[in-house]
Amino acid sequence: MKKISLGITGCMGRMGQQIIKSVKLDKNFKLAALTEGRKLNKKVNGINVKQNSIETFKKTNLIIDFTIPECTFEILEIALKLKKRVVIGTTGFTKREEQKIKKYSKKIPILKAGNMSLGINLLMYLSEIASNSLGDNFLSKIHEVHHRHKIDYPSGTALMLGKGVAKGKNKNFYNLIGKKYLNKKTFPYGKKINFNSIRKGEVIGEHEVKFSSGKEIITLNHEAFDRTLYSEGALSAARWLMSKKPGLYSMRDLMNFK
Repeated sequence: MKKISLGITGCMGRMGQQIIKSVKLDKNFKLAALTEGRKLNKKVNGINVKQNSIETFKKTNLIIDFTIPECTFEILEIALKLKKRVVIGTTGFTKREEQKIKKYSKKIPILKAGNMSLGINLLMYLSEIASNSLGDNFLSKIHEVHHRHKIDYPSGTALMLGKGVAKGKNKNFYNLIGKKYLNKKTFPYGKKINFNSIRKGEVIGEHEVKFSSGKEIITLNHEAFDRTLYSEGALSAARWLMSKKPGLYSMRDLMNFK
């Protein structure tokens, strides 16, 4: 089978480095291009680290992007001209930017996910099902733990799970966001979704969605203890996207959730 030639942006970042390690262990892929936002006189795995350009990505089949929104749109413009597929793991897009990505997806295949973990995407789906089944008699809250270096809270993944809860209720997520707590030992349920974030040690990621009626509690949770699950998820997305027509896809599509 012919290997998929990958371009990886932000190759010196934490996720970029992890994806490179996973590619080396996966016989389906080969590295064709590595880029960074600034000019570097450096080689990684025998490949010169370059800046984003049409020439850099010409020999790739697909680009994996874990950077910042500004860089992502630079990549999408290049991918559009070269008719390349793109897997986006970048987060922090505005509503207007999300709409802009949809426009690109009408001409090239794009898979975009705030978290590439198959387990987290399953947890989001289960949270949606539970929220829909339990109805308004159950209140919900979301708890997450990450390493002490993580500044933002709640995590993007916690918000993603909140969207699952909101979708199950058929309500606008932004209207359901409740209070956001930091480093609290306990925190309450509410009519809206309350969030609590713990920052400690080197925890990779723990997420918990809880539903309570006051008489019983249902808990759904996920714990990550190896960063390779994110890079392997990104490679699964890349492999899956290779056979798709232009469109905007998610890990939910990959996992065939209805």
